[in-house]
Order: sequence, then C-alpha cells, then structure tokens
Amino acid sequence: MLNYPLQIGKLQRQLPLIDLNSELKIASFVILGDAELTHEAARLLAPLLPTDFDALVTMESKGIPLAHELALLTKHPRYFVIRKGVKAYMHNPYVTTVQAITTSEPQQLVLDGADAHALKGQRVILVDDVISTGCSLKAGAQLLKECGATVITQAAILAEGDAVNRTDITYLKPLPLFNKKGEAL
Repeated sequence: MLNYPLQIGKLQRQLPLIDLNSELKIASFVILGDAELTHEAARLLAPLLPTDFDALVTMESKGIPLAHELALLTKHPRYFVIRKGVKAYMHNPYVTTVQAITTSEPQQLVLDGADAHALKGQRVILVDDVISTGCSLKAGAQLLKECGATVITQAAILAEGDAVNRTDITYLKPLPLFNKKGEAL
C-alpha cells in the first residue's frame, strides 16, 4: 500500500493513499481516535485563529475532536456541531444538502434549531479536519448565515488540492492529491 508521510508539529503519521476514482488518489487523513495528533494540530492551529469570536462550529464527524480541542485551548466552554441528518431530538432544524468529495451520495447538513437560536448574532469560526473542494464548509456557512451567525474564519488542519490556493481559509499544512500511480500532483 502506498502512504504519504505527514508531519504535524512534532508528530508524523503515514497516511494511506486511497482511490477516489480511476485517475485520482487521496491521502486518508482520519483524526478520529488519534487524540495525540488532534491535540497537537489544535495547539498549532489555535494561535492562527482570531481571538475575538463567540463560538466554534464544526461538521460531523471528523471535525468534532478538533473543535473540542480548540474549544478547550481557546477557553470557549461550548462548540456546536452541524450534523449529517435530522435527529429525533431536534426542534425546527435548519437543513441543506451538500456533495462532498469523499462521499458518493449527497449528504444532508443539519443544525438543530436550538443551536441556531444560540448562534444568532454570534461571530463564529467554522472548523473541519480537511478542506478540499470547500463544498461542505460553504454549505455549513450558508446554514450559519440563515440562522443569523457570521462566519469570521474557516479553519482546518489540512488544505487539499486546489484549496491550498484559497485566501479565505486558515490551515496548518497542504495535502496534495495523487495520480493513479501515487505521485503527488
């Protein structure tokens, strides 16, 4: 199996290359369960964020541990999660649909109405593990705008592919895309 060596601060991980389609591979970056890497990434990302914000918001699911660590490091007692489906406990949820690069079918993004109410008028930082096409963040930002929140920064551990050229995001490191032979593009 082909791997891509990724260095985040003092830590290194070998990311397996997986087929996205017949011509393209991506490095599989999963922070779920890797508390050490998540903490190190948050430690490095936190100083790059604005200090004047009200809340952190992330998308389910791989952004959750990053938002948790960032909330602790920035002394914000709570963070909010945009879910991937309507849950029975939700009241008046805000819903949109997005097509992410790593999923074959469109996904719902859902913000609980109670969370939307709490975020109204708030200045928020929208965080995720990897920004690639930016479709998920764009949909999340639209949901937040609909509930009256203002996204002041979008941040991630990694920017993948063309996202490295964006000037509207904050990230720690670039993550290349790979051709079918496993060569960085």
